[in-house]
Amino acid sequence: MPEKKKRFTPEFREEAVRLAQTSGRSRREIATDLGIGLSTLRAWIDGRRDAQMERPPPDRQEDLVAELKRLRRENEVLRPQSARS
Repeated sequence: MPEKKKRFTPEFREEAVRLAQTSGRSRREIATDLGIGLSTLRAWIDGRRDAQMERPPPDRQEDLVAELKRLRRENEVLRPQSARS
């Protein structure tokens, strides 16, 4: 029978990614030490990178909200001007 797929906690995944990014050891060594496949570790690293790109940090989020408000105000001012042209 095929083996059951292993389930890893989010904490385990985060720690594995942290080790891969900060330990100075190769990803292969870390994967072997943790008993996971190299492709699994790579997928977790890629997933974390993608998540960080999609969700900016909270302070950056506030900057984006302020910029959006400013741009909307500018659009309100420019819209009537462009309609007259």
